[in-house]
Amino acid sequence: MRSIFVAMFAFMILISPLEAQQADDQQATRDARAATGGAQTLEDILARQSGQSVDDSFRRGATGNPQGAADTVDQLGTLGGTSDPELWRALRYGTADISTQNRGPAATVLVQDGGMWWLQFRAGTLRAFGVYLLGGTLLLLAAFYIVRGRIRIDGEKTGVKIERFKLAERFGHWMLASSFIVLGLTGLLSLFGRTMLIPFFGPEAFAFIATGSKWVHNNISWAFILALIIIFFFWAVHNLPDRTDLNWLAKGGGILGKGHPAAKKFNAGQKLIFWAVILLGGSISLSGLSLLFPFEINLFGPTFTQLNAFGVPGWFGMPELPTALTPQEEMQYSQLWHALVSLCLTAIIFAHIYIGTVGMEGAFDAVGTGKVEERWAREHHSLWLEELDAKRASADKES
Repeated sequence: MRSIFVAMFAFMILISPLEAQQADDQQATRDARAATGGAQTLEDILARQSGQSVDDSFRRGATGNPQGAADTVDQLGTLGGTSDPELWRALRYGTADISTQNRGPAATVLVQDGGMWWLQFRAGTLRAFGVYLLGGTLLLLAAFYIVRGRIRIDGEKTGVKIERFKLAERFGHWMLASSFIVLGLTGLLSLFGRTMLIPFFGPEAFAFIATGSKWVHNNISWAFILALIIIFFFWAVHNLPDRTDLNWLAKGGGILGKGHPAAKKFNAGQKLIFWAVILLGGSISLSGLSLLFPFEINLFGPTFTQLNAFGVPGWFGMPELPTALTPQEEMQYSQLWHALVSLCLTAIIFAHIYIGTVGMEGAFDAVGTGKVEERWAREHHSLWLEELDAKRASADKES
């Protein structure tokens, strides 16, 4: 017991100078603000600009006193005891008494003070991530092409064409591909247009382009969602993993050497791309819907609640995630998630486009005409071709 009291006494001795220092700092801050009439100091401004947390309680309450209002007939009586700075502070911190004809959700939120972190992240980290990810992917693909060259058909072509994809399958593929390209271009315009286009076209022209781009993005999204559902029902059963995928992955898909591992209708690489499109595309679609219907679909508040319940933030030494999110905060989280996942999927699609065009001979025919060279099918999807041969042989016997 005595040792406990000794330890507590020692702790008090150690902490007392810290408390005294904190008290001195707080008094110095009060004195500094007193010199400015209670307004923020240069230290407050510099701390806020460097991203530090600033105690703004001295400003939150400084929103005017109705009891000190001048008479309405006086020159300064129109604001009713509230100066212009005080009025804007009340709007910023959500304490102003606002009346609107619009009775919808969040109609009285005129200034959302919590949105600065989103704006800074979007203008800084998110744009940098997009440049490095997409630019780096294109550079890697260019380097791979220089080193490996185009993957050619090894054997002699037979001239026989094998149907790989039916018209309905190709319709779903091209509907998904074309809508994704339009969404990608308009999305990149939204993210980078302000910094890249305004210097060339000016703000008025950019405003017109951005407004039209947003309209196109919102409406083409429905085609993307529909196409995502179509290809899922057509190809999901063919993209289930099996033991042949392990052999394909172990041999690197034949990309680095001669010959190609045996594969069914879709090889392991194609399966990875398929499920990336389905899962990431589904996530993009869901977050996009929450942006189109922000007051009906809320994703992050309920998700953060579940993560907190499982203690996930604590695994990384983080405080609990916020759960009582306003509609504006929900939209900010959804927009960032929408953009991050879209950038990741775009990088994957770059690789897919590369393989389907300049990267591999004969690959484009599969989704172009729907028919591929028999020799190509035998080299890249031998198990699938064996299944087709077996079905044709069985049909011939029955006839």
